[in-house]
Amino acid sequence: MNPANLPLEGIRVIEFTHMVMGPTCGMILADLGAEVIKIEPPGGDKTRNLPGLGIGFFRSFNRNKKSVVLDINTDEGREAALELIGECDVLLENFRPGLMAKFGFDYATLSQTHSKLIYVSHKGFLPGPYEKRLALDEVVQMMGGLAYMTGPAGRPLRAGTSVNDIMGGMFGAIGVLAALRERDLTGRGQEVQSALFENCVFLSAQHMQQYAMTHEAPPPMPSRVSAWSVYDVFTLAEGEQLFIGAVSDKQFVTLCDVLERPDLAREPEFATNALRVAVRPHLLERLGEILAQHRAGELAPKLEAAGIPYAPIMRPEQLLDDPHLKASGGLVPMQTDDGGTTDVVLLPLTMGGRRPGVRQPLARVGEHTDEVLGRLKKNVAA
Repeated sequence: MNPANLPLEGIRVIEFTHMVMGPTCGMILADLGAEVIKIEPPGGDKTRNLPGLGIGFFRSFNRNKKSVVLDINTDEGREAALELIGECDVLLENFRPGLMAKFGFDYATLSQTHSKLIYVSHKGFLPGPYEKRLALDEVVQMMGGLAYMTGPAGRPLRAGTSVNDIMGGMFGAIGVLAALRERDLTGRGQEVQSALFENCVFLSAQHMQQYAMTHEAPPPMPSRVSAWSVYDVFTLAEGEQLFIGAVSDKQFVTLCDVLERPDLAREPEFATNALRVAVRPHLLERLGEILAQHRAGELAPKLEAAGIPYAPIMRPEQLLDDPHLKASGGLVPMQTDDGGTTDVVLLPLTMGGRRPGVRQPLARVGEHTDEVLGRLKKNVAA
């Protein structure tokens, strides 16, 4: 997609970030057409070389950006950074509280000379009693109710991906879009703050309201009383698993027909959803015995044709070959910083039928330093 046709074309962003939260915000803006200049320390962002579960962070959240190496611990590096900030519409950062102020790059300082700057801080907590605490995704999942709701009773369990880091970057980007619109009206920038803890509480808000309305503490999801009788993972022939949800009386009858057991739907104890929920363990046992005789590959197309919600239990590596992701353009190749190629997941949206995609290879460490700093010198000479 031509960047000139993207909504943020002409917006320049300087990014002082690492790990996931800040880089996610910058990637969203870059995918939408902004010129995003990622400032890396000498040797590069350490996120590039994380092992284990962090190995995919850099490739997943840093596409469509330019890499500039600056040592902001030196006077020369700070001066260059300040000049770059002066040419940018937006500054992104997600370092520990107080670090940007140490370099004179905090909003209070910069806003005195850069009134149009939109400054986005990604932190663990919004201003308040917790604001100086260091936070990680796992920390706020424990504090924000998510781990409690995810795991079995007595065994809080974090979600299996960086949900709050990614969501924090998303809200940072939403804040940028709103602040750009407000700047069009007022001529002034502002500080935007996004935080992990508040993201997680937002995810738990429905359960908070559940308690406020019922005065009954919501049980963890594995212990929940389902509103629907058939809403579970079943083990099929050869150990394959399938989630099946029949959330109405009509769907239950249809499911029984698909399983060639219409007699099940005619049993009085299964006549309505309320009756089925009352005997749910018994019903699930009966269905489990029937489904154990079916193969997932044969049953899935029948469920789809009948309009029954279902889902295979997919692993992340299997999604690299998902036919829908490939056919819909949501999984596309990107040249990596080592010269190879990998498939990456695009933003989950279309705009006018278009899918914002990969416009350039993943930047090598400092690949654009000469280009960007050279532009500064030309502007000064002019």
